[in-house]
Amino acid sequence: MKAQNKLSLFQKLCCWLFNESSIYEGLNEQQKQKIDSFRLIVFIMIHIACLGVLYVGVSWAAVILAVFLYFSRMFFITAFYHRYFSHRSYSVSRPIQFLMAVAGCTAGQRGPLWWASHHRGHHINSDTHTDPHSPKNGFLNSHLLWFLRRGNFPLHDDRIKDLLRYPELKLLERVDWIPFLLMFCCCFLLGNFLSINHPGLNTNGLQLLFWGGFVSTVVLYHATYTINSLAHVFGKRRFNTGDDSRNNVWLALLTLGEGWHNNHHRYPAATRQGFYRGELDVSFILIKMFATFGLAKDLKPVPLHILKEGQQQ
Repeated sequence: MKAQNKLSLFQKLCCWLFNESSIYEGLNEQQKQKIDSFRLIVFIMIHIACLGVLYVGVSWAAVILAVFLYFSRMFFITAFYHRYFSHRSYSVSRPIQFLMAVAGCTAGQRGPLWWASHHRGHHINSDTHTDPHSPKNGFLNSHLLWFLRRGNFPLHDDRIKDLLRYPELKLLERVDWIPFLLMFCCCFLLGNFLSINHPGLNTNGLQLLFWGGFVSTVVLYHATYTINSLAHVFGKRRFNTGDDSRNNVWLALLTLGEGWHNNHHRYPAATRQGFYRGELDVSFILIKMFATFGLAKDLKPVPLHILKEGQQQ
C-alpha cells in the first residue's frame, strides 16, 4: 500500500473519475482515517465557486432555478438513494430503477451503490465506534469529514448483493460524475437560451451556472449532511432505538421528510418516515403519486404495533 500514497495527481484524477476504489482496499486503520487531499481540494473548490455569485449577480430566474434544483435533487436523494436503493421500501421496474439512479447522481453524492452500501452500514452500526458518521466520533466528522477519509471510499459489496445483480448500476457507479456534470452544463445552456430569447429575465449562462449549479449543490450537500449530524443530536426521541436518532421538524422540512429520523431508525423498511398525523413527509407524498401513475408499487407500511408503541411513549 505504500505505492498508493505515491500516486501522481493524474492517477488520482483517473481513480476519482472512474471510482477505482480498489486502491484503497487493504489499508490499515491509520491509513483509513487519513483525509484524501485530492478529494478535499475538489470539495473545497466547489464551495469557493459559490463566491462567483458576487460576479454574476442575481435574478429571480437564478433563485428559482437554485430552489428547484435543491428540492428536486433532495427528493432524488431521499426517495431514490435512501428509501429505494438503501432500504428497498418500495418496488419499481428495472428501467425506472436506472433512471432513478441517474437522477440521484445529479446530486453529486457519488453513485447509488456506494451510497446504499455505506448507509446500510450506518444502520447496522448506528452510533457505535464503527459507525463512520456518528456524532459520537466527532461532530464535524459526522457532518462531512467521514466521506473524505480513504477508508470510506470502497464499496461494501457484501451489503448490496441485491443491487450488484444489475450491470447497468455497476457501470453507472464508475461514471457517476457524468450526470452531475451534465446538470451544470444544462444550467449554463439554459441561461444562454434565456438571455437570448427572454432578455427581460436579466439572466445568462454564467449566472445560472453559479446559482443553479454551485450554490444549489452546496446547500443540498449540507442539508443532506444534517441528518447524519444534527438529527443525532437535536430533537425528540419517540422510540427507544438504542442509538441517538431524533425527530426534528425543522430538518424534516429542510429534507422533505428525512428529519423524522427516530421514526426511521425504529422501522427503516417503511416507505414513509413521518409516521403520524402532522409529521409532514413530502418525499412519501411524491412516492405515493408515483404509485398512482404506476411508476412505483409495493410501498411498505409502518406495522400497526409500531404505531401503537410510539403512541404510548
